[in-house]
Amino acid sequence: MDGDTGRDLADLLGTLTGGDPGPIITQANGRRPTYFLIPVGGAAYRVWPTGFTRLTSGAFRTSYVPVPEADGCWPLGWRWPPRGEDRFVHALLLYRAAGLYQASCEISSETTAQASAAGSISGK
Repeated sequence: MDGDTGRDLADLLGTLTGGDPGPIITQANGRRPTYFLIPVGGAAYRVWPTGFTRLTSGAFRTSYVPVPEADGCWPLGWRWPPRGEDRFVHALLLYRAAGLYQASCEISSETTAQASAAGSISGK
């Protein structure tokens, strides 16, 4: 997930899990992607919200996720570092949090548009 949206979602997962959402990587340049490391197959059979790109492999297709050193190495860094060898972001929790985040953004945009139309927000 690119940009601030990915970082916001990573922070939401951190809040929901008491500071242990699993390993999440951010990149500081380009589209500024955020990578949520989930178990193999965890993204399958779900229609992910707009903005998510599933990196998978299959016949004639291979994807790579850049993984930084433990203390980071620009432009990569750990938003949430790994806490154990077999510890990943819980795919269903990520999926639900992404839906919750997307819904809250839509509500916020709708509320802003209604307030602006009603004249309570000035464009100046």
